[in-house]
Amino acid sequence: MSPDIAAVRTAPFLAAAAGEKPSHTPVWFMRQAGRSLPEYRKLREGVPMLDACFDAELVCEITLQPVRRHGVDAAILFSDIVVPLVAAGIGVDIVPGTGPVVAEPVRTAAQVAALPSDAVERLRPVARAIGLLRAELGATPLIGFAGAPFTLASYLIEGGPSRNHEHTKALMHSDKQTWHALLAKLAGIARAFLRLQIEAGVQAVQLFDSWAGALSERDYRELVLPHSTTVLDGLDVPRIHFGVGTSELLPAMREAGADVVGVDWRLPLDEAARRLSGAPVLQGNLDPAVLLADWAVVEAEVRRIHAEGRAAGGHIFNLGHGVLPDTDPAVLSRVVELVHSLEP
Repeated sequence: MSPDIAAVRTAPFLAAAAGEKPSHTPVWFMRQAGRSLPEYRKLREGVPMLDACFDAELVCEITLQPVRRHGVDAAILFSDIVVPLVAAGIGVDIVPGTGPVVAEPVRTAAQVAALPSDAVERLRPVARAIGLLRAELGATPLIGFAGAPFTLASYLIEGGPSRNHEHTKALMHSDKQTWHALLAKLAGIARAFLRLQIEAGVQAVQLFDSWAGALSERDYRELVLPHSTTVLDGLDVPRIHFGVGTSELLPAMREAGADVVGVDWRLPLDEAARRLSGAPVLQGNLDPAVLLADWAVVEAEVRRIHAEGRAAGGHIFNLGHGVLPDTDPAVLSRVVELVHSLEP
């Protein structure tokens, strides 16, 4: 066994994810690959998002940038949740300032049946990027990810980002057969994307259900949970499950197969641990907007969250959502240094 392979297996991030005591509390940031980094903006200048996501060398370099800059305990693959949809031939684009936009919203049984689902061949550049990254990262673990079926469905049904998810909710309640057919297809795409990443060399995965917080627990359990379970079931690496505004859904999201439950900034980690019971491993949960405050404020919040994380069976320090573009990279680096200095 090479020294790098042995070291990555005992890395603080993977130890915490397994509920073991790490040498220090690990930290990484959602949307750390880019967003606030000037070197990222320079590299991406004139390159559309989706073009970047299918360029193995570019994916490798962007993924490495925050590891070099901040000294985080894990890298997360630079990609987007719609990448496997695009690879399957579904008409999705990422519009700057808007997000994913669907050429033709999917709202009927015939449209669901016509959706392509085989994305593996066009995802080869992603697998190649992971191979390049494993050669560069050494003892730093690499996290892969995918979008959860509900969030992907919402984009397809609404045609883009939505505040109220009205078309999505109308379909899920009025035509459950079509709804389940759509989510089953999307679950298959997401699972295949995660398996490709695992086979290529990622050591953990995160399932993003960005919009699941729009649902009641009852609707989530009946109409979403079975499909998220399909995505995560049996994957042989640590599985992180994260959603925004999902404080009331955390027990159900854990049941989908999460080894680590991501918590947004709305719920204190000690309360999340109480609700989940059984010494859960938690990830989170600094409000990204706090990073724009004075350092004294940031430091106090980091210390509070770190202390609350001790109530869990393990704690991976992160934000409660993604890094905001106006964040000063130096502040992120100071947060990493502070978290590493605290007793785990």
